[in-house]
Amino acid sequence: MLIGEYLHTVDEKNRVSLPIKFRKEMGQSVVIAPGLDSCLFVFAPNEWQAFSEKLALASVGQADTRSFNRYMLGGAHEVEVDASGRILIPDILKVKAGLGKTIAVVGVQSRVELWDSATWNTYKKGVEEQADQLAEKLGNVGVL
Repeated sequence: MLIGEYLHTVDEKNRVSLPIKFRKEMGQSVVIAPGLDSCLFVFAPNEWQAFSEKLALASVGQADTRSFNRYMLGGAHEVEVDASGRILIPDILKVKAGLGKTIAVVGVQSRVELWDSATWNTYKKGVEEQADQLAEKLGNVGVL
């Protein structure tokens, strides 16, 4: 399980180090895809396979499904984890997520999210302010 929050610097070649704990679980290659809420999603190959198979189950007859599949699958890139544990963030995805020099690397169970650190701090503060209400909603659907 991928959990935790780490701050890392993007180097001049658009590479960022994955935390050692994440590297052990993710393997020698990962898939970086456009995420939601202004971040990027990073999946281990087996998790990407499971995620993309779920997307494939949705009807191609619906415009929303086709659009979302194009966004996620068309924007995805498979990248190698180098000997130093770094991954290359493709320019197009770095720009899409508005990533600066310092990023938050956040474990979210089956994926990692890459956030610009300022964007992450703003997002996280907003969620923290709503934590009680969010927990209430999750309790109403039997999650908590």
